[in-house]
Amino acid sequence: MVVFFFWFAVIWMFIALFADLLRRDISGWAKAGWIILMVIFPFIGILAYLIARPKDEAMDHSMYPGRAQTQAPPDYRAADEIAKAAALHDQGRITAAEYESIKQHALSY
Repeated sequence: MVVFFFWFAVIWMFIALFADLLRRDISGWAKAGWIILMVIFPFIGILAYLIARPKDEAMDHSMYPGRAQTQAPPDYRAADEIAKAAALHDQGRITAAEYESIKQHALSY
């Protein structure tokens, strides 16, 4: 049973690293070299790739869009959002619950 989980982890590492390698913007020869290294020397190749691979911040932000923007834009004004919501509420376009929701969202920044 332990051997099964070990091989499952090894296969999972191969798949994950091949996907990561093919997604990166490096030359075809470099990709081929990494793949050959990982196939001939699996554990050394995987460890070397994890250590040597470049850290790409732009790719991390595209993979996790929620992390990319954790702050409000510089021109954002909570008071303006609340004023717009109040005007819509006074016109009867949104309910009181929607107004409170917009207000809480605006104040959360």
